[in-house]
Amino acid sequence: MIHQFDVVIIGAGAAGLMCAAQAGMRGRNVLVIDHAKKPGRKILISGGGRCNFTNYDVSASNYLCRNPHFVKSALSQYTNWDFISMVSKYDIAFEERDHGQLFCLDSAKDIVNMLLAECDMPNVKQRYQTDVQSIEKTQDGFCLQVSGDTIECQSLVVATGGLSMPKLGATPFGYKIAEQFGLPIVSTTAGLVPFTLHKQDKEDFTELSGIAIPTQITAEDGTVFKEALLFTHRGLSGPAVLQISSYWKAGQKVTINLVPEIDVHELLVQSREQHPNQSLKNTLAKALPKRLVEVLIERKELEDKPLKQLNPNDLLAITHYLENWQILPNGTEGYRTAEVTLGGVDTDYLSSKTMECKSVAGLYFIGEVMDVTGWLGGYNFQWCWSSGFVAGSWV
Repeated sequence: MIHQFDVVIIGAGAAGLMCAAQAGMRGRNVLVIDHAKKPGRKILISGGGRCNFTNYDVSASNYLCRNPHFVKSALSQYTNWDFISMVSKYDIAFEERDHGQLFCLDSAKDIVNMLLAECDMPNVKQRYQTDVQSIEKTQDGFCLQVSGDTIECQSLVVATGGLSMPKLGATPFGYKIAEQFGLPIVSTTAGLVPFTLHKQDKEDFTELSGIAIPTQITAEDGTVFKEALLFTHRGLSGPAVLQISSYWKAGQKVTINLVPEIDVHELLVQSREQHPNQSLKNTLAKALPKRLVEVLIERKELEDKPLKQLNPNDLLAITHYLENWQILPNGTEGYRTAEVTLGGVDTDYLSSKTMECKSVAGLYFIGEVMDVTGWLGGYNFQWCWSSGFVAGSWV
């Protein structure tokens, strides 16, 4: 049986639902297809079940893309404030956390239910547990073979997401569609992901699992984030590590200021004057978790001795060490725990104003499937809202 629609959207995640709502409001006859049982699975587990849905401060500088200007148009056409207005319209309570991050007070289900309500129109249909077997370009648009049915449409929107969190159903299907139509893929890798450590480092730090400290972390390219670092039984995590992982390349060290909020040199100088017999370990335990100091001493990165045995140059060296502690990650935990996928469909082949493929009329790509990756903090969802809205305004 042949079914005809104006628009078919593959993917019922954040970007796909946003696009469906906007296209539906314009009177377009829309079908949303997803192979999952339910919509918005990644939304539901995000932010610890509370969904960090956007940020108070959003700009192009919060995104990684080979073309740094690509995101500007969509972010200006549909802003963070536009989405906040929608959330407010539905009386969804939310709170601001660190760095302008906005979370639902109750549940991420509120965001999914809001998007489904926005899509609740007679001209917007949804099909789940549905697989797309093939896609062909036709004179009038596209022809899809879908779970035994033939579907024809004028516009096809690919909102399939990236490769992160395969347990939620992530697949490379969107990339395969892009390649079928001649669009290159910028090399993909896991982003916003914890680091694993080499065997000895992992053994040394495993007992610190669960300890978090404020840090300032720097990648070899000079990118800096001031966030918390968390020691885990597998390696290093926490916001600082997730952020810097998107800028890290295999074989590179990261530099970490372990004491960004403390003048540790002043602490050492004053302590030596007032308590010359005090050990370095007990002095530094005022600035860092004592067990971390002990591990650094056990690793012979610091030498524990009475402060009176340390000269001014020693104090400067200790300060420099703590402010520029370096570690070489073994790798990352990969797509299994990554929040996003770096890379994707090359944006040079897409219109920044509409998300339409420049070489294939009626073919659109939105959300994480593209080579656009946001920082931790609601930026990736904002890209889904913005790119989905823009495509929905044109399909």
